[in-house]
Amino acid sequence: MSAVTVLVSNEQDDEVGRELLSAIPTLNVVAYDPTASKLTDVQSAADVLIPPYRSSHRPIRLLGQLSNLRMVQLLSAGVDEWSDHVASGVTLASARGAHAGPVSEWVLSAILAQFRQWPALVRFQDNGIWAHRRFEADTLSGKRVLIVGAGSIGMAVAKRLSAFDAVSTLVARTARDGVHATDDLPELIGGHNVVVITAPLTEETHHLVDVKFLSAMDDGALLVNVGRGQIVDTAALVTELQAGRLRAALDVTDPEPLPADHPLWSCTGAIISPHSARTVPGTNQLCYAVAAEQIVSFVAGSVPSNAARR
Repeated sequence: MSAVTVLVSNEQDDEVGRELLSAIPTLNVVAYDPTASKLTDVQSAADVLIPPYRSSHRPIRLLGQLSNLRMVQLLSAGVDEWSDHVASGVTLASARGAHAGPVSEWVLSAILAQFRQWPALVRFQDNGIWAHRRFEADTLSGKRVLIVGAGSIGMAVAKRLSAFDAVSTLVARTARDGVHATDDLPELIGGHNVVVITAPLTEETHHLVDVKFLSAMDDGALLVNVGRGQIVDTAALVTELQAGRLRAALDVTDPEPLPADHPLWSCTGAIISPHSARTVPGTNQLCYAVAAEQIVSFVAGSVPSNAARR
């Protein structure tokens, strides 16, 4: 069997991927510059493209130059940025599973930060105020958490929450044992202290969290979004936050990046991180390990387990 040529970014974040994939005998790893406008002849003949770990959308413009392309292997958990650009007949696969640990850790930290009032405490600290009995903290123990998206990240969130004696309700596109279907959401939203969004962005989930969804959430409830910003109607969320009825912890926003003058920044009930929930040491190695499994499966003639389209 001749070696399959795999394009891997030449950036430092992707060095671990180049090393890992180069150790697989059936793969011929060729580095490329994701900022380049033109590929070399050797690069253009590649069978597999791996977009870079950072700002993975950048090589989309190079797709038309890849005449032998058979697979695009992403390092992200979702495929929404690429799905409209990859030609039919080309396998598109994600790195689903690699992000579960880092992202679920972020979710837990965000919930605890809000419940224990760390944003308010930091503001007191900045002003040199000993704020004893000037804030109201809460406990995660006994709280009910609705997790919309029962994939690897959602399941990891539920596992971490159980260690704090919180009770999770899981929702996915279709029902299965221990998991509700999205059709059940209208009856499930109320009665939960926290709603966590870990679902992928699809036509069905775009603005899933709209005015009606938000209004169904209990007073004082916390919305956590680590899925995609477009799943939440931002204007509707801002209205609830400005009214002080809901709180939020957001790693993703719509628009993104969030403009400096956007009203979300001034909502004191929100904490926002810049799409960085997965960005901790070792995550890129986890992503490339999953990517390697998917590519090896593809080369062997099987359908990769993370294939979004074949």
